[in-house]
Amino acid sequence: MTSSSTATIRALTSAALATACGLALTACGSSPADPAGSGGSASPTTTVVKGVPISSDPKLAAGLPAAIRKAGKVRVATDLPYPPFEMYVTEGSKDITGIDYDLGRAIGARLGVGFEFTGQKFDGLLPAVQAGKFDAVMSAMTDKKAREEAVDFVDYLNAGPGWLVREGNPDGIRAVTDVCGRSVSVQTGTNHQKILDQRQELCKQEGKPPITVLAFPKDSEAQLALRSGKVSADFLDEVTATYVADTADGGTAFDTVLGKAAVGPTSSSPIGIGVSKSVPGLKEAVQAALQSLMDDGSYGRILDAYHVPGIAIPRATINGALD
Repeated sequence: MTSSSTATIRALTSAALATACGLALTACGSSPADPAGSGGSASPTTTVVKGVPISSDPKLAAGLPAAIRKAGKVRVATDLPYPPFEMYVTEGSKDITGIDYDLGRAIGARLGVGFEFTGQKFDGLLPAVQAGKFDAVMSAMTDKKAREEAVDFVDYLNAGPGWLVREGNPDGIRAVTDVCGRSVSVQTGTNHQKILDQRQELCKQEGKPPITVLAFPKDSEAQLALRSGKVSADFLDEVTATYVADTADGGTAFDTVLGKAAVGPTSSSPIGIGVSKSVPGLKEAVQAALQSLMDDGSYGRILDAYHVPGIAIPRATINGALD
């Protein structure tokens, strides 16, 4: 057989094999990944979140409820703005950033779905999830036993409260009872509002007048009340208080007063992702993805990017409220 004949036979054989492989994709070589939900595992993808590359894990993605896999997203309610947890990239922008937003993106990336954030008022977050409008809440929400009746929490941070005061602390807020007889602001429906109600007893025990608590739908409004001198302090999360004090007006508008002496006998509390009880399997999938991010260091690197490594926890727990 001549060399030209051999080349012709080889060419015809290759063409025939190519046709066969085209008709039956799994017959020759490696097959493409099965689409999500078909019983196979999708090919891993990588998403960069706050400079941290996050690879998807098909095994973890397989644990998602079928409805979430089909939709390709988890619908997340959040209260905007509440920096540095959730905020707009620039004033007037609709683009979101923040600790919650980026941790949510990382969890979604690990699961191979998107975390779609939509703004809602804080006191309407849980009702919106219960009504089926959202699958989860991610909004620096303290995990409380009472709230666990509405949603299941996957705890992901641990932080305590603090005071935001005007630059120089002109009213001398240093101890928790220094706000007795004064007006302070707080966001409606938050755990901080409940803590302030409890602080009234401390004022009573020391024979001091009660705290005048002014509650606002958004913490930005509570901060405005502080700016204008309507209140002596704003009671909020210590992380947010520190961020606002460091960034507002270039760090010249506010100061913080932190620590047990200032906030009273309140330890740090778990902050959780509130997951709908009507979507079975979602909280377990979120917990597994979050734990994998903790284990490989991605979680810590994202918190480092926001300069808040101190609020990290080592284990993603479900419904870890203390009270």
